[in-house]
Amino acid sequence: MILDNRGLEPPQPMMRTLAKLEELEAGQTLIIINDRRPMFLFEQLDELGFLYLTEQQEDGSYRVTISRKAG
Repeated sequence: MILDNRGLEPPQPMMRTLAKLEELEAGQTLIIINDRRPMFLFEQLDELGFLYLTEQQEDGSYRVTISRKAG
């Protein structure tokens, strides 16, 4: 699943991402693309038990790959 949050003002990207994560089943991965590095989202992901990998793209946007921790 890919969720493109570019062009949205905070807190919309985080709200959309958290809503989509509720639909994420075990073994699935969510990829989000944001204009900014989603610092406040990382705290939420840690609390909710998700793993994530952040990569800055050539255009300055950020791609975050999110998955559930096993168990």
